[in-house]
Amino acid sequence: MLEGTVRCSANDVPLSPISFLSRSAIAYRDSLSVVYGDVKYTWQDTHRRCIKLASAIARLGISRGDVVATLVPNVPAMYELHFGVPMAGAILCTLNIRHDSAMVAALLKHSEAKVVFVDYQLLHVVRGAFEILSKTITNLPRLILILECGQPTPTYRESVSTFGNLEYESFLATGKLDFEVRQPNDEWDPISLNYTSGTTSSPKGVIYSHRGAYLNSLATAFIFEMGSMPRYLWCVPMFHCNGWCLTWGVAALGGTNICQRNVTAKSIFDSIALHNVTHFGGAPTVLNMIINAPPRDRRPLPGKVRVMTGAAPPPPQVLYKMEELGFEVTHSYGLTETYGPSTVCSWKTEWNALPRDAQAKIKSRQGLQHLGLEEVDIKDPVTMKSVPSDAKTIGEAMFRGNTVMNGYLKNLEATQDAFKGGWFRSGDLGVKHPDGYIELKDRSKDIIISGGENVSTIEVESVIFTHPSVLDAAVVRRPDDYWGETPCAFVKLKDGCDVSAEELIKYCWDRLPHYMAPRTVVFEDLPKTSTGKTQKFVLREKAKAMGSLSKAIASKL
Repeated sequence: MLEGTVRCSANDVPLSPISFLSRSAIAYRDSLSVVYGDVKYTWQDTHRRCIKLASAIARLGISRGDVVATLVPNVPAMYELHFGVPMAGAILCTLNIRHDSAMVAALLKHSEAKVVFVDYQLLHVVRGAFEILSKTITNLPRLILILECGQPTPTYRESVSTFGNLEYESFLATGKLDFEVRQPNDEWDPISLNYTSGTTSSPKGVIYSHRGAYLNSLATAFIFEMGSMPRYLWCVPMFHCNGWCLTWGVAALGGTNICQRNVTAKSIFDSIALHNVTHFGGAPTVLNMIINAPPRDRRPLPGKVRVMTGAAPPPPQVLYKMEELGFEVTHSYGLTETYGPSTVCSWKTEWNALPRDAQAKIKSRQGLQHLGLEEVDIKDPVTMKSVPSDAKTIGEAMFRGNTVMNGYLKNLEATQDAFKGGWFRSGDLGVKHPDGYIELKDRSKDIIISGGENVSTIEVESVIFTHPSVLDAAVVRRPDDYWGETPCAFVKLKDGCDVSAEELIKYCWDRLPHYMAPRTVVFEDLPKTSTGKTQKFVLREKAKAMGSLSKAIASKL
């Protein structure tokens, strides 16, 4: 250390995104912070409400490091809880609103939540969870019920008082404006607990730090090209990676949070027109919903609307059609363990001269790490050496940096496995292009090995998506006595469209190496998680139950 330097409170303050709120309450005092139907708050309003919320939570006896859970959709209270809970020194645990009572009970028990905030439409789920919990524990979490904004429902108020619990607005009113916000003692202190979506295995509790949340909030806003005072439409669930950390990021920029309880193509177009939306995010399934919206649900865009998409790599055809409608799409990639978005396909000016189909294919790449992350690479998982930048050699996507989780709650073994070799191992397989950009090919468990050849389900799905009759598609392995495995496609057709399995197989045969083309096509709705991911484990079980295709053919001969 150089002589004359001193590390003290003047130059060393723990980073935390809760600091964004107090600044915006001054800089954007009278600007709209939250809009939900007829309910509107300014940044001064939101700041005051969150201080009172933090005070009320603390008055319940909640201490630093206690967990406060939520089962709440994208309504104003959910936004306020992202500040109020950590301002009380507690850890926010946002539960997936599609969980059933058994899963909610398991996660409340695992997290040891002391309080649970629940939306009135989901009260029955938490009551069911409490019935399950009451068989094994004596001290149930305190329940606080959130009613519809501006529409008090007496029936629920009576129900809450009967059970000895509280209603959100009444609870908030017990808080004090002079409450001293509990800043983190260390920026590595936990700010939130996010359970993985469960597409790969039973959910794991991912711990986020104040530091990681601070950095990812700003990095996500940066790659989304958010300027001052954006108007952000909430399509991404706030319970998912804390809304990709944009719950805090929008506050940093003094933007307007346009909340919506349910997401439909019509509500998206209506909100864009009504509120002059500048940004929104969504999984490829949301983009798919938009491009296939009937004309009666569509509205002209009032200006440029930037869209960030993540989750599964979006098929180039979906990106192409979104841009035809006037949306500007940014593709990011990340996992719950990386606070949501962690890479971006940063656009290069020379790509503007390429045909639009080629541009769409490039945009579906995962690209490079954002500025909050130190490094992303494609590595051999055994040797830990980087794969050649040849766009062919497959390795595992790995991350290193300050926006990687602290670890998995109460699961040291899983944490150590994930960090083996000094990098976070994603379980996603990909390649590195000559320009250094990465491109995912599949989850390690999703890759199909047919006759010794690796088949990327993502590549096959991208081709199926280009068929004009296809609305949605997912490809999984089907066991085969001769080939080992063969591609099996589950497909949902657009309304009014008709195509046979044989026609779709031929369509793929004409556009792919023959070993990659599906040999089985099943037409049905695809099971989804609440964040838009296709539940491939469900489809894999269905394909497995079909048995060997070669054996089935041989039995008919």
